[in-house]
Amino acid sequence: MTDPIRVTRDDRGVATIWLARAEKHNALSAPMLSALEAEARTLGRDEAVRVVVLAAEGKSFCAGGDLAWMREQFDMDPETRRRESARIATALGALYALPQPLIGRVQGNAFGGGVGLACVCDVTIGADTIRMGLTETRLGLIPANIGPYVLARMGAVRAREVFMNARLFGAQEAVRLGLLTRAVPSDALDAAVEAEVAPYLACAPGAVRDAKALLMDLAGRVDPSAVDHAIDALAARWESDEARAGIAAFFDKRPPPWGS
Repeated sequence: MTDPIRVTRDDRGVATIWLARAEKHNALSAPMLSALEAEARTLGRDEAVRVVVLAAEGKSFCAGGDLAWMREQFDMDPETRRRESARIATALGALYALPQPLIGRVQGNAFGGGVGLACVCDVTIGADTIRMGLTETRLGLIPANIGPYVLARMGAVRAREVFMNARLFGAQEAVRLGLLTRAVPSDALDAAVEAEVAPYLACAPGAVRDAKALLMDLAGRVDPSAVDHAIDALAARWESDEARAGIAAFFDKRPPPWGS
């Protein structure tokens, strides 16, 4: 089995976390989420790392939760299912808590949990050809584990436009909604990411970390109780007939009972 992520570093102190399940559209599996959480905590402790970039291999940035892993959760007892489901929230929390600036490089489509990954970045640059969407409700689920980070990024007013309806939207609308900082042509993506990274390297690294910590304190960090509430909300939704029917329809390649 290949590693679900890989990490590269350069001599400037820039670390890049690569989602490396290109053949699965970088869907978030249990091993990938565990690896993301562990790597975020490792990088956060490393004072030689000054900036972190979150990127992905292949055509897609992240298709969301791995549905094969999610389907396995139906056979688990409720407490085990809650613990498995919470892996997404835990991994996002570790990335969100990075003391270094986190720059998102979104080269391809991002759905569900992939939108959550974009939301925990301080700055997120996307290719102007991508599509995004909070697609959970089409499956009978809800965007719960990612919800606190989506709300922190977008605000409630803008989130109301896309949080409940599973609507897909393009890069320019993602900029308007606040999910992307900027959208650029695909062939300009790396240069745009580098333009975000470079200024930090001219700053005192300790000051950058302290400034980020202050900013998060002043803006209001994501409340752990809100994360727990979201995890519980998704655990409850997993018990519904709609969730079972929606996941089954996906694997049967047929429309769910509630729509085409």
